[in-house]
Amino acid sequence: QLQLVESGGGLAQPGGSLRLSCVISGSPLEYYAIGWFRRAPGKEREAVLCISYENNITYYAESMKGRFTVSRDNARNTVYLQIVSLKPEDTAVYFCATQVYYDCSGYQRETDFPFWGQGTQVTVSS
Repeated sequence: QLQLVESGGGLAQPGGSLRLSCVISGSPLEYYAIGWFRRAPGKEREAVLCISYENNITYYAESMKGRFTVSRDNARNTVYLQIVSLKPEDTAVYFCATQVYYDCSGYQRETDFPFWGQGTQVTVSS
């Protein structure tokens, strides 16, 4: 059974950086696209980006461009989300989600991703 586990969240200062990890188990990562989403307090969950299963093509939500980058290590079955220049408004629970053989064309639709992790909390505060 496919499972996703996020880690790397925590308390960070404004201007700092964090690297979140999403580890997949149950199937080789190379066949899967990974979407990152976040839910800020009192807000609905929103898409951050999606990295496709082939060619590592990445799609960024418009408001996420510039400070968020993603990379994947298929050998480790892990996808990383790097966030730099952290802002208090980045405070949220960050989720990774996946779909097999997915090109990320509709990545902002949560329903495109049948498998989700439990999330990792990121808090940005001084």
